[in-house]
Amino acid sequence: MIRSSILAVAKKEVFHIVRDPFTLTMALGMPVVMVLFFGLAIEFNLDKIPIAIFDGSKTTNSRDLIQTFSSSKYFIPKYVFGPAQALQLVDEGAAQAALIIPPTYARELTLFRQSSVQILVDGTDNSSAGSILGYLGGLQVMALKKEFGAQAARPVVDVKSRFLYNSELNSRWFVVPGLAAVVIAVLSILLTALTVAREWENGSMELLLGTPIRPIEIILGKLLPYCVMGLVAALFVFMMSQIVFEVPFRGNFLIYLFACLIFLSTYLAQGLLISVITRKQQLSMQFSMLTGLLPTLLLSGFIFPTEHMPSFFYYLTMLLPARWFISISRKLFLQGASFFDVLPSLLVMCILLMVMILLATKKFKKDVEP
Repeated sequence: MIRSSILAVAKKEVFHIVRDPFTLTMALGMPVVMVLFFGLAIEFNLDKIPIAIFDGSKTTNSRDLIQTFSSSKYFIPKYVFGPAQALQLVDEGAAQAALIIPPTYARELTLFRQSSVQILVDGTDNSSAGSILGYLGGLQVMALKKEFGAQAARPVVDVKSRFLYNSELNSRWFVVPGLAAVVIAVLSILLTALTVAREWENGSMELLLGTPIRPIEIILGKLLPYCVMGLVAALFVFMMSQIVFEVPFRGNFLIYLFACLIFLSTYLAQGLLISVITRKQQLSMQFSMLTGLLPTLLLSGFIFPTEHMPSFFYYLTMLLPARWFISISRKLFLQGASFFDVLPSLLVMCILLMVMILLATKKFKKDVEP
């Protein structure tokens, strides 16, 4: 009886979706377009950084140092005639860093086998400044090799580092799995929030609530077709991550699909809850953006690691399904994690899903059964 009621509501929802091209397009097309667009746009690996260079030494040694910077793919040199002009370029934003070589550079290098140069870095953008400082370490070693040979450049303690799971630090391998989660989360909330809110505005929801079907059956029946559509969209996004962005997938695909299903269901249930509370499309969209887009984008670990957030926000992120799904997704894509590796995150997502369905059902009960 329960199964037939849920299927009846799901069938009614399928008819509604098929008659609404906007919903179909948004559910199946938008995730692919948005992940493709933002996946190509977001790039954490900086190159072609404009750097102002003042050569006060004008010697072979200083030219070798400048060549080290200019021959790398990271910096584009802009030569200036004084330190003040170099600083002015940084002030104006025409350069993100400045290299100041003093007149005594070559003499000190010859006499003492060491000398100093000044690097000024624009600190208004922490991310860019950190990347520039990271590049300087490698360039310093290259400059030492040019001046004194490979033996002199070798440090006393030789620390050899190797990046696991993403040996080239390809930022798209890091971004695309997380970006797919953000896009699917936001669209999932909007899907149920807008379509169900439209039913409230048209009056068809009251007719449905007037039937003997229980609220939990209505909730599950409405979630079912959107879950299927969401899974199809997630499959399209996955194929694009493999074909377009060439992100390696080293985990189990069935585990990934199961995690997608739980993740989608949670956000679809959140959309239902929003629509039940607001009952207006405009309000539903605003609440969806506030509770879906911003927390998923900023607090899920997609851009900023949650481990380094203040304690309050670190624990707050545990309430976001996207935080757990992004962790699962990256582990499956890059690390080839097993089921038991992602089991804790899966369990938390299941709990969040049950809480969300419970809240949505309770609100339905309040309206139908006062």
